Amino acid sequence: MEILTPNEPPCWNDNQLISEHREKLPRVIQNILSTMDDETCFAHIGDEPIHFSTSVKAMVDKFREVLFPGYFSREKLDAANLGYCMGQNVSQLHDILSEQITHVLRHDCLRYGQACTECEIRGQEVALRVIESVPDLRRVLADDVRGAYDGDPAAKSHDEVIFSYPGLFAITVYRIAHILHDLGVPQLPRIMSEHAHSVTGIDIHPGACIGKRFVIDHGTGIVIGETSIIGDNVRVYQNVTIGALSLPPGAGELLKGKKRHPTIEDDVIIYSGATILGGETIIGKRSVIGGNVWITESIPSDTKVFIETPRLVYRYKERDDEYSI
Repeated sequence: MEILTPNEPPCWNDNQLISEHREKLPRVIQNILSTMDDETCFAHIGDEPIHFSTSVKAMVDKFREVLFPGYFSREKLDAANLGYCMGQNVSQLHDILSEQITHVLRHDCLRYGQACTECEIRGQEVALRVIESVPDLRRVLADDVRGAYDGDPAAKSHDEVIFSYPGLFAITVYRIAHILHDLGVPQLPRIMSEHAHSVTGIDIHPGACIGKRFVIDHGTGIVIGETSIIGDNVRVYQNVTIGALSLPPGAGELLKGKKRHPTIEDDVIIYSGATILGGETIIGKRSVIGGNVWITESIPSDTKVFIETPRLVYRYKERDDEYSI
């Protein structure tokens, strides 16, 4: 045990120093408050609070329980309790979802002075419409699971894909968020997508249109922009960007609602590191886009695009010579 010598400051001196630092906080706080009058800065004061990511996470978790029964439940499901548990989960999901939708509707209504849309009633209606889509959504996600399993020799089972593949998690959240986006719900779809992005490293805008059996292999670093259109049976590997060309100043207003991102037709494979840009760019059916290519023009169907093998240079530290292959 360490013993303090008489020359070492006792604990009360530390407390005094801490208090002296805390006494400076009111001045710092006042300086921060003074920026509230600066119109060039942003503040969200006096408006409905924006919902937190924790509540969105709870909603996504509840969706997964309903979409994949028994996989993410806290208790075993069988014939004896399936109806009860599903009824309880769907009821809870409806309440969480309707509350979230009402919240974002009311937020925009009050903050931006919009005409009243009966936020709570609309929240209930939209939540019900989303939950009514669950049977179809389950079928679409089942195709996504099979697509991932069929194309990945490393996948040992469909269960492994559902439990552990980040690509399927991102696709699941995207497909829910896309329904909310199409129903005109503000903010919430994008916040859901950003939650999936933070968990998986996969960034899919909820406005993108993605077909059946969409497979994301590995996934980290994938970006799919808002106006992208992706057909059926498309497979995408890590670090792929399906994005917009460089944008001019003021593009935020000039290009809203216009197609800025590529169209990927059916049965296309896009390998890691590929970048495909532009709203007029179309990748034709059954084409294969090799790794690390940069594409800003349309590619016909049944085309392979790849980079020639680069020349490797070997230079030896202890010798003057070098050779390349």
